[in-house]
Amino acid sequence: MEIAWSALALSLKVAAWATALNLVLGVGTGYLLARARFPGRDLLDALLTLPMVMPPTVLGYYLLVVLGRRGTLGAWLHGEFGINLIFTWQGAVIASTIVAFPLVFKPARAAFEAVDGQLEQAARVLGVGEAALFFRVTLPLAWRGILAGVLLGFVRALGEFGATLMVAGSIPGKTQTLSVAVYEAVQAGQDEAANTLVLITSLVCVAVLLLAGRLAPGRLAQR
Repeated sequence: MEIAWSALALSLKVAAWATALNLVLGVGTGYLLARARFPGRDLLDALLTLPMVMPPTVLGYYLLVVLGRRGTLGAWLHGEFGINLIFTWQGAVIASTIVAFPLVFKPARAAFEAVDGQLEQAARVLGVGEAALFFRVTLPLAWRGILAGVLLGFVRALGEFGATLMVAGSIPGKTQTLSVAVYEAVQAGQDEAANTLVLITSLVCVAVLLLAGRLAPGRLAQR
C-alpha cells in the first residue's frame, strides 16, 4: 500500500508540473495559431499535434536522443550545468508535458477561434490595448474550453506510461509513477498491489473527466 501512495504522490506531482507548463505553452500556442496567419501554419499545427498520434515509445526514443548525455541538449545541460534529466522525475515531467500538450493546445485553439471577433473589435474601438483585450475579453470568453482541455491534459499526464518509462525509468519513490507501478506489479505477479493501483488511477481519472465534461462549452450552451 505504501508503494501505491508513493506512486500516486509522484504521479500527481509530475502531472501538476506538466499541466502548469502546458497551461502556458498550450494556451499561448493555441492563441497564436488561432489569431496569426503565416505560411506553414497548418504544418506547424500538424507537428504540434503529433504527440497525440505518435506511439509513446517512439516519442520516448526521440526524447532519449535529445536529452541523453550524448544528445545535443542533454550534453549541453550536463556539460554546462551538470544537469542530467534521464532517470529523474524532471525527465518524467518533460515526457508527460509533451505527450499531453496536444490535449491542451487543440481545445485552447478551438476556444479562441470560437470567440466572437466583433466583441474584440468593439473593445479595440473603445481603446482597450492588446494585453488588456486578451485578459479582459478573449480569455474570459474562452476559459471554459481552455479549462476542459487543461483537465484532459492533466489526466493524460497522470496516466502517461511509454515515454515516461523510457526517459525516467522505474525507480520506486523517485521515478515510478502510477502507470509504471501497475506494469511492475503485474510483471511481478503482485495482483493485490496491481488492483489497488488500478483502482486509484481509475477513480482519479473518472473524477477529472466528469469535471472536464461539466466545463465543456457545449454543456454550458445546453443549460
